[in-house]
Order: sequence, then structure tokens, then C-alpha cells
Amino acid sequence: MMRFLFGTLLALLVLFPALLSTLADLATQPVVLAFTAGVVLWPRLVRKMRGWTA
Repeated sequence: MMRFLFGTLLALLVLFPALLSTLADLATQPVVLAFTAGVVLWPRLVRKMRGWTA
């Protein structure tokens, strides 16, 4: 079990900087930001529009 945890920790230490830089690059793309905003806000917009039409 300790070997598994140690391997996981090492993998995270190696992958975290690369993952962080990749996420930072993606976060600066307008298309990604628009898609994320749409995914987050869609349920709220649908509920509001149902209130208008009901």
C-alpha cells in the first residue's frame, strides 16, 4: 500500500507542473472560456426561460 501511495505521489509531482501549464494555456483561450461559461450557466438560463414561458 505504501508503495502505491509513494508512486502516486511521485506521479503527481511529475505531472502537476505540466498539467498546471496546460490548464493555464487553456484558460486563456476565448473559446474554452465561452464553452465553460455555457456549461456552467445553462441550467440557470433554462430555469429562467421556463419561468418566462410558464
